[in-house]
Amino acid sequence: MRLMFRPRVEGAENIPGSGAVILAGNHLTFIDSVVLPLVTDRQVLFIGKDEYVTGKGFKGRLMAWFFTGVGMIPVDRDGANGGVAALMTGRRVLEEGKVFGIYPEGTRSPDGRLYRGRTGIARLTLMTGAPVVPFAMIGTDKLQPGGKGLPRPGRVTVRFGEPMEFSRYEGMDRDRYVLRAVTDSVMTEVMRLSGQEYVDMYATKAKAA
Repeated sequence: MRLMFRPRVEGAENIPGSGAVILAGNHLTFIDSVVLPLVTDRQVLFIGKDEYVTGKGFKGRLMAWFFTGVGMIPVDRDGANGGVAALMTGRRVLEEGKVFGIYPEGTRSPDGRLYRGRTGIARLTLMTGAPVVPFAMIGTDKLQPGGKGLPRPGRVTVRFGEPMEFSRYEGMDRDRYVLRAVTDSVMTEVMRLSGQEYVDMYATKAKAA
């Protein structure tokens, strides 16, 4: 994977060497979740669809081995309690002092622009006290347009910003105005790092239009 994507990393020193931390960034294509673990010294855990690890036969076992190996925790995100399950999984990872990766947009960008973040990222940092390190994936969509098919070899850049902490909002993880303010602060940093155009609507709504 390193030979294929030749990742250029900027700001890796901003990731704390120990303790809980949330890595929050843009989501351009499927291989983002492959590239991110490549460029960090610590293991990154993130949530993925449970269907990636429940396949049958040799292909199913191979996919389960791969996704588990890159740090994916399977969660049924499409169920009635999918959002709660995802949030509680992230909280457990952080309370264990580990690194949790999240894409606040909630899904891949449909057109390369940066979309409005969902407030789960804010709830996680306020519930656990974990700092947020914003990051930007640059160029992954050029290697795997549309997020489908096998990616082409090429060079990508991953840029990490300085840690963000929101201790001033401790105990306010149910205040929707605070949650939106924290989320928007993180997305502003992601936008600055990525250089993407920002769209003030959810990516899922854009895809459905």
